[in-house]
Amino acid sequence: MLLAQGDTYPLLDLFWTMLVFFGFVVWFWLLFVIFGDVFRRHDIGGWGKAGWTVLIIVLPIVGSLIYLIAQGHEMSDRRAADVAAARADYERDVRNIAGNGHAAGPTDQIAAGKRLLDEGAITPEEFDALKRKALGSTAAHAAP
Repeated sequence: MLLAQGDTYPLLDLFWTMLVFFGFVVWFWLLFVIFGDVFRRHDIGGWGKAGWTVLIIVLPIVGSLIYLIAQGHEMSDRRAADVAAARADYERDVRNIAGNGHAAGPTDQIAAGKRLLDEGAITPEEFDALKRKALGSTAAHAAP
């Protein structure tokens, strides 16, 4: 193992190896980000996506830099829009799960029935039927 032989692998070579390794990791991560952005875009067609892909594969570092220079600001705008859309979807789902979404709960149905009863729009028997329905009871369980 080379690292075990202290005088054949100097400290500066170790730092250089680490710098090159981490630079490669960062560049590889950048390729994932760029390809993800290219293939999620809706404003360019298949030929545009193929062109960017070929440029980045044939000239990896130069192609990546060209894409970042040409599309860097738009990349951040698209990412911000994706995050905002994901947050809106999440908040909508939470509201639906919490019960503030489409259907009213039993308490809301009974309160609306009570309001109608107080206004005289329904009879007490209709209110009792509405209350049983809201609570999930059947007419067989109703008191005579």
